[in-house]
Amino acid sequence: MPVSNELYERMLQNNESWVESRLSQDPDYFDKLSSGQSPHVLWIGCADSRVGAEVITQSEPGEIFVHRNIANVIVHTDLNAMSVVQYAVEVLHVQHIIVCGHYGCGGVLAAMKQENYGLVNKWLQNIKEVYFKHSVLLDSLNDDQERADRLVELNVITQVYNLAETSIVQKAWERRELNIHGWVFDMRTGKIKDLNVKVNDQDSLHPIFRFKQLTTDKNDE
Repeated sequence: MPVSNELYERMLQNNESWVESRLSQDPDYFDKLSSGQSPHVLWIGCADSRVGAEVITQSEPGEIFVHRNIANVIVHTDLNAMSVVQYAVEVLHVQHIIVCGHYGCGGVLAAMKQENYGLVNKWLQNIKEVYFKHSVLLDSLNDDQERADRLVELNVITQVYNLAETSIVQKAWERRELNIHGWVFDMRTGKIKDLNVKVNDQDSLHPIFRFKQLTTDKNDE
């Protein structure tokens, strides 16, 4: 199948139109944009092309610091994700971290199957473990859609706590307020569902995951 350049060219044209629109509203827009960023929110979402953080929240450039991967998973050995979290928390001083999943997530649906997907199996294993942890509940649901939707929610909640268990976040809590939230985007309605899971201190963590006196430590992970 021949490669079409139509979308490629349209993206460049849309950029030109966007620049003109912004400048017509504010001649200094790009001077302000290039002067630096000070977002109050770190968004950890799915890499799915339909779930753009700025689009579904109607946010402006510079308002949200974004990290995305398959099925919005937080793995403590993922240096990419941990570097993003550390920069957002310690340099940008974000006030909120939002883990946002979405119904119909391909990563979650793949993790529910017994198919061999090759390399990505290693990533999906993290979601399979969420299923295993909640298998009694999930296996009790007869409707496949309901089961998948619930696993999406449980995966988000798990990642919220995975974030809270990092020394990066707990070090920040010793100094200031930092809230971690769990959301799910529903493409069927366009609406965001707040799962009402909010973690902002160590009290909700099992003692084994609580670090002590992090502000005196030189090494953080």
